[in-house]
Amino acid sequence: MKKDIIFPVVEGIKVAVGCNEEVAAGEEWNVYIINDLDIQVENVIVVSRGYGEPGEDQQKTSVLRQLIGSLPANTAIKVEPIDPALFHLFNEYWVSYYIGSQIYDKKFIFVPDSIVKTNLRYVPQLSMKGVLHE
Repeated sequence: MKKDIIFPVVEGIKVAVGCNEEVAAGEEWNVYIINDLDIQVENVIVVSRGYGEPGEDQQKTSVLRQLIGSLPANTAIKVEPIDPALFHLFNEYWVSYYIGSQIYDKKFIFVPDSIVKTNLRYVPQLSMKGVLHE
């Protein structure tokens, strides 16, 4: 039964959209998963999608599922590039992973127009500027 399932709080796992401003041909935006925990997490799965407000012309992207596998302690890994043309949508990243035999999952949702240059701050785990979602 659902009441018997333990839903632990997710801490130490973050999602960031980083901007590499040093690319010669323009900016390159990528999505990263950050593990700020002191232990490795296993079987990391990321499900990403973009969608607009409900209505007549609701926009949505394809749903992408990616198995990252293991994510070592205190590291970050690039999940996928993201096109700035999608920043006006809700960009959702559902991250699931295991610590031991316990499963954890959390949805990280970047609301429309939150991924903009004015929201960029230095993200030390990435050594670049980005928009961090904790």
